[in-house]
Amino acid sequence: MKAKFEQSEAMTPDEKFNAVARLSQALEENFITLGELLSDIKRGKLFKFKGYSTFKEFVETEYKMSSSLASKMVQTFDLFIEEMDVDEISLNEIGFDRLQMIRPLVQKSDWGERDEWVDLASELSTADLREHIKEYREQQKEADTDVKKVYIDQYMEKMLAWFNCSRAELNFKLALYFQDADAEAVKKLVKERQRAFETELQTNKEDAP
Repeated sequence: MKAKFEQSEAMTPDEKFNAVARLSQALEENFITLGELLSDIKRGKLFKFKGYSTFKEFVETEYKMSSSLASKMVQTFDLFIEEMDVDEISLNEIGFDRLQMIRPLVQKSDWGERDEWVDLASELSTADLREHIKEYREQQKEADTDVKKVYIDQYMEKMLAWFNCSRAELNFKLALYFQDADAEAVKKLVKERQRAFETELQTNKEDAP
């Protein structure tokens, strides 16, 4: 794949524009090469040669292609070819649709898990892969819920000891505390702390061996 990438680097902007126009007629067969060319155009801001100020405006006007689709092809090339160096034949066999199914998961995974996702996408049918991803996400959600439950239990234990009361009495005291509180301010604070908690949770997952 490296030789092919160097070849695209040697192309003039006009040659790249024409190649994208030609290859986009058969996207499923050419999504890797399209991703490579579009990545070059986006990274080098070559769309400015055509008088466009943004990549989004360029692809939508020149090729009648949604910027979302173009970005997916760029991200697919950058992730699976540039970062992971997966061979092009394997990626073509998996296909664009299945690669999009695993791409968000691969981006968040460590290197060992990344290879496992590519292998699964290669081995499983689209339906089976979708079901596997669904089960995986449910397991992740359950794991997150367990962590939150531990946090809640620890908090309740601390508060019950602090007030030296039953849980029902604690709920009453909390109701008294919040009855005159600024609801919007409380909502904002809770949202900020929840985001921080979940960000830390995700960071810990990524750092885990």
